[in-house]
Amino acid sequence: MTQVRIHGRGGQGVVTAAEMLARAGFLAGHEVQAIPSFGSERTGAPVVAYCRFSDARLRTREPVLEPDVVLVQDPTLLGPARPFAGLAPGGIVIVDTTADAPWVREHAGAQDADARVVTVPATRIAMDLLGRPKPAAAMLGAYAGCADHITLDAVQQVFRARFPGAVGEANAEVATTAFAHVRGDLYTRDDSPEKGDAAAPAGPRIVPQEVSRA
Repeated sequence: MTQVRIHGRGGQGVVTAAEMLARAGFLAGHEVQAIPSFGSERTGAPVVAYCRFSDARLRTREPVLEPDVVLVQDPTLLGPARPFAGLAPGGIVIVDTTADAPWVREHAGAQDADARVVTVPATRIAMDLLGRPKPAAAMLGAYAGCADHITLDAVQQVFRARFPGAVGEANAEVATTAFAHVRGDLYTRDDSPEKGDAAAPAGPRIVPQEVSRA
């Protein structure tokens, strides 16, 4: 079983990301489960959602406390959300940021964590190609680029099905661009501050040795 935890803020589509990830996992042939976490959150407040994949029947329903993969859709959550907490040894942490993996480790207080850290400018890509700060498609495209649980084609399919027409096609392009980024074709289309994330400095986009396939 593979367990995924997704951190973000209200309005970023965290629950949608978990749902789309589960659908993509189903297309890849897995038993899947998406668990939203609802409360009194408002736009901008921290939000978390969960997803599981398995080749056997899923019987558990509790929140994911020991994830194999963590997605962080806002780098300002690296400290307060403690995304490395409970992470399985050798797990993957994917962060929406323009900074590099050492910056992520430092700001999460996880310099010595046994993890593969992947960074992708998901919000920047979404703003450039979708026109909205919705990083879900980019985060799932990045996931497909560095793990075997889902494929890029599956991610594209679920977004096209959820948002038929131009919006779905734009999300598919966002996913493709993020996938290419983590595979080494670094995204540098627009470095203007208003389209990047303010929490991370401009600079190296990724640490190559930390984005090889699992």
